[in-house]
Amino acid sequence: MLKKISLIWLVLCVIVLTVSAQQADDEQADDITRVCMVLNIGRVDDGTFNQAAYEGMQAAASDFGLEDTIYLVSEDASDWGENIAQCIEDGYQVIITVGFQMQGVTTEAAEANPDIYFIGVDHNLHDGPPNYVGIQFREDEAGFLMGYLAGLVTESHIVGGIYGIDFNVLRRFRNGFEQGVAYAAQERGVEIEVLGEYHDSFDDPEAGATTAAQFMRRGADVIFGAAGPTGSGGILYAAGEGVWVIGVDQDEYYTTFQGGEVKGAEYLISSALKRVDVGVYDMLVLLLEGRFDEFPGGSNYVLSTENFGISFANPHEAAIPDEIYDKVAQVEEMLAYGEIQTGVDLETGDLIEDLQADDQTEDNTENTSDD
Repeated sequence: MLKKISLIWLVLCVIVLTVSAQQADDEQADDITRVCMVLNIGRVDDGTFNQAAYEGMQAAASDFGLEDTIYLVSEDASDWGENIAQCIEDGYQVIITVGFQMQGVTTEAAEANPDIYFIGVDHNLHDGPPNYVGIQFREDEAGFLMGYLAGLVTESHIVGGIYGIDFNVLRRFRNGFEQGVAYAAQERGVEIEVLGEYHDSFDDPEAGATTAAQFMRRGADVIFGAAGPTGSGGILYAAGEGVWVIGVDQDEYYTTFQGGEVKGAEYLISSALKRVDVGVYDMLVLLLEGRFDEFPGGSNYVLSTENFGISFANPHEAAIPDEIYDKVAQVEEMLAYGEIQTGVDLETGDLIEDLQADDQTEDNTENTSDD
């Protein structure tokens, strides 16, 4: 009899604890009603990550009835830390910071305020604070889609890519682009030459224009710019000369080409899109629905074709057949379902076959040494 009473008591305790934990989660979810966003340098409607992040926050606010969402403008880098501090002082429970440049100050704030959630757009976290998630991207997939498009459009069978500083993110873009071109070339049964060049700066439009001019002299009739303002300078120059171009990150029809007001806008055939709004929305949903155990704190939420975080922009004024874009959409779906792979290593940005070749060379060297 005593054992039976003890067992009943134990079951009751477990039920009470489970209900209490659920109530705690519900209360925490109910408490999250205020979200603050710190913009990178620029405006909230500038067509860049600032605007996309804001739209993601506002979509969550509309769907979940948030009582208070606000954004703070950053005139220069000195404003980042001050704006984060203002969000904290004003009692916001979730703080979104936009741009990889803010990762340092965001990390400090997250470590000092473990009861506040932080979402960092374009932040790359490894073993970070558990209340802080970075939003990252499958640049290899974005590059693959645009390379496939370039490979379908080119008539000279020569295309080019203008890239920023040589590190893993840009290698993912470049190798993804070149793999996409190769996929289109195989489909068309032709050979396509791919030109490419890295640059020492993301903020040198003149250098980008110089590289574009070099590519054009070598016969390139489609040019992809993946180098910030350097790449934008390149595609702006090429489009002005009547060459097809492709933008990156956001729809450059609205930024670089100012909604069609800038010369050459009709030669912009698409832009590789990083759907920052999707990333911000998805992370807020986890918090607002009380799914805290699913919040990938300390690491990254990676946007891809699978979660609709990587896509491509409409052609706008470009006179390219709809059938071309239908094919790109099909490849996007195939990437999302894993029916095709980019062949790019996500950590290093190198081609997987090159990595395998390097490993094989090392093995052969070791075997020779053993002999």
